Amino acid sequence: MLGRAGMKYWIWVLFFLVNHCCSALAQGNMPVGLKRYISNIRSSGLDTAALDIVYSKIEKNIYKVQVSLYLKEDVQTDHWEFSIRPAFRPRFNWAPHLTPDSNHVIAQHVFRAPALIVTDASQMLTVIPDLDLLQKGSAVPWYMDMDARENRLVLGMGETAIKEHVLFTRKPGAVFPKGRVSIGFYCIVSDQQEAIRNPFQQAVSFLWKKWGSPLFRKGEPLQHAGLEPYVKQTYEWAFKNWRPAVWQEFELDGKKLGAPVFIVNTTQSPNYKGIPNQREFLSIWNQAWFNSLRSAQGLYRYAGRTGNDSLMRYALQTKELALSFPQHDGIFPSVIATEMEEVTVDGKKYRGSKGWGTRYWGNSNRNPYTWDARKAPYHIADMSFTAYWMLVWYDELEKDKRLLQYAQRYADALIGLQDARGFFPAWLGLDDLKPLQHLNQSPETSISITFLLKLYVLTGDPRYRSSAVKAMHAVMEDIVPEGRWEDFETYWSCSRIGAADWVGRKIPRNNMYKQNSFSIFWTAQALLEMFQITKEKNYLVAGQRVLDELLLWQAVWQPPYMAVRTLGGFGVMNGDAEWNDSRQSLFAELIIRYGTLLRRPDYRQRGIAALNASFVMMYTPLNPGTMQQWQARWPFFNRKDYGFMMENYGHNGSTNAQGLGIGEFTIYDWGNGAAAEAYNRILDHYGPGLFKSGHAK
Repeated sequence: MLGRAGMKYWIWVLFFLVNHCCSALAQGNMPVGLKRYISNIRSSGLDTAALDIVYSKIEKNIYKVQVSLYLKEDVQTDHWEFSIRPAFRPRFNWAPHLTPDSNHVIAQHVFRAPALIVTDASQMLTVIPDLDLLQKGSAVPWYMDMDARENRLVLGMGETAIKEHVLFTRKPGAVFPKGRVSIGFYCIVSDQQEAIRNPFQQAVSFLWKKWGSPLFRKGEPLQHAGLEPYVKQTYEWAFKNWRPAVWQEFELDGKKLGAPVFIVNTTQSPNYKGIPNQREFLSIWNQAWFNSLRSAQGLYRYAGRTGNDSLMRYALQTKELALSFPQHDGIFPSVIATEMEEVTVDGKKYRGSKGWGTRYWGNSNRNPYTWDARKAPYHIADMSFTAYWMLVWYDELEKDKRLLQYAQRYADALIGLQDARGFFPAWLGLDDLKPLQHLNQSPETSISITFLLKLYVLTGDPRYRSSAVKAMHAVMEDIVPEGRWEDFETYWSCSRIGAADWVGRKIPRNNMYKQNSFSIFWTAQALLEMFQITKEKNYLVAGQRVLDELLLWQAVWQPPYMAVRTLGGFGVMNGDAEWNDSRQSLFAELIIRYGTLLRRPDYRQRGIAALNASFVMMYTPLNPGTMQQWQARWPFFNRKDYGFMMENYGHNGSTNAQGLGIGEFTIYDWGNGAAAEAYNRILDHYGPGLFKSGHAK
């Protein structure tokens, strides 16, 4: 006989089994076509006996699963979760965010184009949450998870907390209110080799057709038709209303040079009544993010189109500054900066510049070695990106031979640094110009490929083409198949989790690397340029796969928990939380180019949506919803601040309708100035008809 203690134990066990253990859904009702790919679906967290399960076949290879139950009273539990076990052992896994242990989940905050994808040599399974259900609002937030070791794809509901910068963890105590609660998802399956080679394409097409395109046709994401007014406000902000803070001008070797400053914050507003406090050191950057030479090309195009001589002078001064960066055996720095000082006023400390008389050359401090720009090593990606834009200026704006000669000197040094596999190193020592130890065989190589191909087209020198082809094959073989999208931003910007022990290694639980969308873009761009020059179709096929992977970072819907418009905007990486990041202005034309070449109207729509999303975060009456968020956060803003624009939204992993998620600074070269450049360039390349017909195609 059992004693009282034994009885209590078994009662507790029974209670646990009934209320917490996973229970299989009605597998007998699962369509035969789905059973080939899914072994079972199990539920946990709520009473599974009352579940109402509906399977629907949407298309030949697409199924919908909807589950609901009726709660007679409020229920407090940690989660309601569905675990989907593939009927095969995947070799490849993809998820939009990292969950390195079982306590981490993929919070709905990063549901831009949510999907979980697995493949082996002959099968593919993709799970996509039903965004229509989530769009209606949910008392308990949704989440996903990818457990590659246990071969589980998870969709659930439960509270989450923010950890690290930025991952999400489970948070106990979710309350499911009385009444009907529902969750649902779509399953895309395939045994076609085309789908195995490009496991992203079907998800990309489904997500845009189902949610993205209908919103795009309604005019999302902007609430104002036409981009010219946004561009005008950008330049009025930078070169008129905020000019004292933004425009930097000085003499060097008898030349008057200038460019917009790296960063300004809200304390530098003409409406701020306190003492300005500079967020970072006063500087001008020409690197792979913040590139004054790129932004100046947009200003040049606009000034020429509108006949604005003043703006043209600003553009030309910025070009002269870029040409003034000193070269050492072809290698050159990416930053010019001033010394800073800290002063105390009424017991409070403020940071300011000592002026351009204290200037020095340096490099980006977003690197594995030092935060000191003066000591930071040379960065190949920064130099290749800047040299590429020198060639674009030379090719499209004015035949200034100094730009071509500067780029050639760098290219001759670059090809001498290529390793036996074909990769270019990432960082070089300041004194000996030798490669350092990080990312020497990474997809950062791709931006150098694009630069070398552009130089080959302009000069006909076969050395540049040969070097680019060798590098492209290395990236295609070592990077693309397993998604090793590691670059400087992946580990050495604000999201530094994994910098000590993840570099070059997959996170075992996810069977994925920490990934960044920058190097995905660079590779998609390099592959397209390679195809355009060689006409070899394998480059285009690989390029489309990489582009489709990139497009799974693009928002395809308008979440009810986002207070700004989101369609078309991009995220950054699978270890951070931004929406509407400024990289979308850089990505936009490439997406349009693929759409034009492949005759894909959905890609063209996505490219236009990305460009439009580049202006969504601007403080302006043209964006009434966004403007309300700015005013909630910074109530002293007024018309003199029209054009101020944060680089992204929801960076720290949370948002609300009272300004949470709105930032405090503008980076002209990675915000409004970059967006204006993209618009002016695309307008020159495609004409106004692209924008007039964009919502009709």
